Amino acid sequence: MSMETLEFVIYPDGRVQEKVTGIVGASCAEVTAAIEAQLGRVVSQEQTSEYFAQPLKQSATATAQATFSNW
Repeated sequence: MSMETLEFVIYPDGRVQEKVTGIVGASCAEVTAAIEAQLGRVVSQEQTSEYFAQPLKQSATATAQATFSNW
């Protein structure tokens, strides 16, 4: 499992660049919505490959089979 990180670069002219890594799917927008609302107008967005990836769902299935012999 990868670490979820938010990276912000603040430029001298006041622009803020935000980079989200380690969050799979569109849930990164939920994580950053409140921050972006406080920062101001979003000028552009660029989705990474993680945005388009499908979250992994783990499941475990156990099957037991018994064989009896009549000798």
